[in-house]
Amino acid sequence: MGLLGTNTLDDIKAPVDDELRSFTAYFKQSMRSSVTLVDTVARYIVRQKGKRIRPIVVFLCAKTCGGVNESTYRGATLVEILHTATLVHDDVVDDADMRRGLASINAVWKNKVAVLMGDYLLSTGLMLSLKHDDIYFLRTVSDSVRRMSEGEILQIQKSRELDIDEETYLTIISNKTASLLSTCSEIGAASATQDPELRKRMRDFGENVGMAFQIRDDILDFTSRTSILGKPVGGDMKEKKITLPLIHALRTAPRTEAKRVLKTIRSGASGKDVAAIVEFVRKNGGIEYAEKRAAGFGDAARACLAAFPPSDARRSLELFVDYVMEREK
Repeated sequence: MGLLGTNTLDDIKAPVDDELRSFTAYFKQSMRSSVTLVDTVARYIVRQKGKRIRPIVVFLCAKTCGGVNESTYRGATLVEILHTATLVHDDVVDDADMRRGLASINAVWKNKVAVLMGDYLLSTGLMLSLKHDDIYFLRTVSDSVRRMSEGEILQIQKSRELDIDEETYLTIISNKTASLLSTCSEIGAASATQDPELRKRMRDFGENVGMAFQIRDDILDFTSRTSILGKPVGGDMKEKKITLPLIHALRTAPRTEAKRVLKTIRSGASGKDVAAIVEFVRKNGGIEYAEKRAAGFGDAARACLAAFPPSDARRSLELFVDYVMEREK
């Protein structure tokens, strides 16, 4: 998922630019292997470099809580390795052939190598933590991976049943999306402070930003254009994923109209159907409601930062919230 807003990523990461340069070398080294094929695939993964949102959050949270140290680099590397592993596995599950503008691992080396490479990355991240006795990091990340898996599986279950209410939706996005940003924030804080209250505030900051991010992402599936979004608009409906704008519209619309929309989604929405469902969601206040819910999570994220003294890093975290809320793709 991309991120783009009025505040650029360059603005946000400015206080940790030096740390990010050092991190890149640390990240590359951590994935090295004496097995030639593993090393080749690992170097290819580094070429698929994304925006590095998660390490940026780790370093900004550490700086906000007192400062970056060696354990911050290990924490950021752990998070990025495990995130990369989940993407490699996701591409196999989704049969995706592109990742960040390059052919996916499974497209180049087939599914077997991709699955094994994902496993290699997972074990590499775990070993990195164990080697340095970073048990707190390991516990935090392990819980995040568990939650992400549960969220994905629950979403699959609900897409088959087409039966989802707002509470279940929020559980899904909390587990599937917000858990990883929450983990990044908490690991950054934990590397810099022993204060459990400050760690909790940062964890809550990441959770709320993640919730706002996913709701915004789901709104864009109804409001954006394919040329801007970089993927087909209405993709969630075609995959039978019921997200917040549609959930609200279904519960406020006349029952017969709501049943007709669900029947269309169940039978497989075409391009013309998607346009009609988008209009249905707009007409019944789904977009406006979801925007209010996203704004509420954004406000909650900003409130979490009030406990920390003003600094360039804290200001960047505040800008990051704006960045998530303003993005158009």
